[in-house]
Amino acid sequence: MRLLLAGAAFLVALAQPLAAQDSGQRVPLWPDGVPGFAERRAIPEVAREYWTRRVNDPSIHFHPADPVRADGSAVLILPGGAHEFLVTTSEGHDVARWFADRGVAAFVLYYRLAREEGAPWDFEDSRQDADRAMRLIRARAAEFGIDPAKLGVMGFSAGGELARWTLLSPPAPPEGEGDPIDTGDARPSFGILVFPGPLAMPGEVIGPDTPPVMLSTALDDECCAQSTLDIFAALHAGGAPVELHAYQAGGHAYNMGENTAFVSLKNWPTTIEDWMVDRGFMPPPAP
Repeated sequence: MRLLLAGAAFLVALAQPLAAQDSGQRVPLWPDGVPGFAERRAIPEVAREYWTRRVNDPSIHFHPADPVRADGSAVLILPGGAHEFLVTTSEGHDVARWFADRGVAAFVLYYRLAREEGAPWDFEDSRQDADRAMRLIRARAAEFGIDPAKLGVMGFSAGGELARWTLLSPPAPPEGEGDPIDTGDARPSFGILVFPGPLAMPGEVIGPDTPPVMLSTALDDECCAQSTLDIFAALHAGGAPVELHAYQAGGHAYNMGENTAFVSLKNWPTTIEDWMVDRGFMPPPAP
């Protein structure tokens, strides 16, 4: 009987909309909705077991750092989903909680989806959301308890493309007339790109002043292995600080190692810790 009850509870949990799960404190990017599209704010998001669609009122979801370890480090997390939906669980809130447990404040970005059927958005809208999120977090750094100079970005797949855009290409112009937040700095202090896709924005600038970048891929990933290697080659050739972790096998969407049979990929998040601690973007663990 206990097993039956436990199984039933598990199935109920899976059936719950994402909004009923731990999704952090929601903060809209624009208080009155996207300038020029405020009427779409009334169209609600659709959240299911692991994905979210219909992002018409983009937002960040804040997961505060464990106060015992917090040192002001922070990361903006960009879920993947082919720009058609957002994997807001295993590439979003699960990742945010992992960072928060290690003393890094985390923000999951719900950005507009350029390839969602019937949506009026394009890739520049997604980029505007990422830039706005970076600026908003820095503008409210004291409230969030973070150091604006230690705010990075982490993206998976399509979110990795968006992370690349924020790191390497000029910011997108703000919507409408803009506001004081739009005058802030949108460039991340570091970037972690996990099996990023191939899309690039025009005008990429790569050089020794590029923020530190960490790349991860599995070489049998038909989608994104080659694009990851290409990004690494461009960054390395340009003298940018970059580190690549290319695993022989693992396919796509191994995320933080929760969905793979490979021990190396199950353990690969420890590499993120090492990389961030070495660069001062994550507090070291207690001795």
